[in-house]
Amino acid sequence: MAPAKPGTGQKLESIWKLGGLGLWQLTKNVARGVIDDDLAGRASGMAFNFLLALFPLLLFILTLFGLFTSHSNELQSGLLANLAHFLPPTAFQLFRAITLEMAANATNGKLTFSILLTLWFASGGMSSIISTLNAIYNTHEYRSWFRVRAIAVGLTIAISVFLLSSLFIVLVGGHFIDWIGGKLHLDSGTVLMGKGLQWLVLVLFVALSFALIYYCGPNLGKRRWHWITPGSMFGGLLWLAISAGFRVYLHFFNSYTATYGSLGAMMMLLVWLHVTGLAFLIGGEINAQIERAAARDSH
Repeated sequence: MAPAKPGTGQKLESIWKLGGLGLWQLTKNVARGVIDDDLAGRASGMAFNFLLALFPLLLFILTLFGLFTSHSNELQSGLLANLAHFLPPTAFQLFRAITLEMAANATNGKLTFSILLTLWFASGGMSSIISTLNAIYNTHEYRSWFRVRAIAVGLTIAISVFLLSSLFIVLVGGHFIDWIGGKLHLDSGTVLMGKGLQWLVLVLFVALSFALIYYCGPNLGKRRWHWITPGSMFGGLLWLAISAGFRVYLHFFNSYTATYGSLGAMMMLLVWLHVTGLAFLIGGEINAQIERAAARDSH
């Protein structure tokens, strides 16, 4: 298939019509695209970039917590408690040990350093994502290196804002809902339902982050913006499902720690980052297949 040129991105009236494809045909097209575009191999490269950006980002978050001196330990404990829901158990133990060590050495003077380091590594990973999305959409990169890097930095900042907002909602939202419940004398069922909405907001933030990268990343010119796309929603839900399934599997069949010791924890962290990248790329493949089918129907 000939590479797409800039400006040929389709302004779909509704991407939720799946470009006229049936669900089964779309599934087959996506499965074929995953193999043809070597998404599993590309996700491995993304996992490496994620790992490079992960710990500078963690240093930034911990330093930020340090600004709220009276609540620093509480915020740190809340962060670890919520990460435990997503990370594989052995990887979480490694992450927890590193977090506690970094928290002991986090100072306000490291805030600027950690921001710059996070931006550098994370934007490098974002550039890799943009390159992969171009491959998924069968388009060449005609933009200059500086423009691509600027887009990567902008996306990194935007996603970081979403991430920190999600983190704030998860860490503080429960206390806020309890306070509202106490003031309005709400029953425990209503309060519990309100706390459950935090996780819905988290899913929406993940889907919105995916949609933003899918829209701004590939070199396709102007396209219609969709707040939520089939690819972003499926990718976000797939990531949550894989994370949960991974935890259950390792809970009952964890042989990596016994075989590899502490190295097994790092292996689990890399595998989790790999499936995170793969879930994101599969979402991009879904959107690409829909837009490709819509383009064929319009001619």
